[in-house]
Amino acid sequence: MGIFGRKDSTTETTAVATGAVDPELAALTGDYSIDAAHTTIGFVARHAMVTNVKGKFLDFSGALHLDGSDPARSTASIDIKMESIDTGNADRDGHLKGADFFRTDEFPVMTFRSTKAEALGGEDYRITGDLSILGTTKEIAIDLEFNGAAKDPFGNERVGFEGKAEILRSEWGLTWNAALETGGVLVSDKIKLNFDISAVKNA
Repeated sequence: MGIFGRKDSTTETTAVATGAVDPELAALTGDYSIDAAHTTIGFVARHAMVTNVKGKFLDFSGALHLDGSDPARSTASIDIKMESIDTGNADRDGHLKGADFFRTDEFPVMTFRSTKAEALGGEDYRITGDLSILGTTKEIAIDLEFNGAAKDPFGNERVGFEGKAEILRSEWGLTWNAALETGGVLVSDKIKLNFDISAVKNA
């Protein structure tokens, strides 16, 4: 059962005909805070044309508003502190924070603000919004899979999503590169973004 969907076609037809809302879905409607301790916001870049370098951000906050009866009314916002970038290599992280890439002294935060949410069928959804990096804002679409909802041992009501998107970093002014003797460049323009999100319903 999807967070914005219906259990089956019969249930969906009945709900549409009567205007009823599935009570299980309605119960998920509300405001949520992203649990940074159980959430991963990561990225993958192609390095030297032959391998992938993976990284993530360690310091971020975010909020979701979920509407269990009307997905179009759902929203998401995320603020990421760029100094928290972590690729597992201190020298590389320092380069990414510097003038060639994120200029974290001047642009300390990357933000996402949703502008549209859609149910695609089953457990699949898409959220579109504005991603701001280095003072430039561009629209991106994030495909999401709803992983479910549960109450944890501490009484918190949780929802989980996995998401992915692809961007061209050059569109945000991230153009630094180095040519390879064998052809090609050191760092890919295409960056894959991945999200594994756990969010807790606000009291």
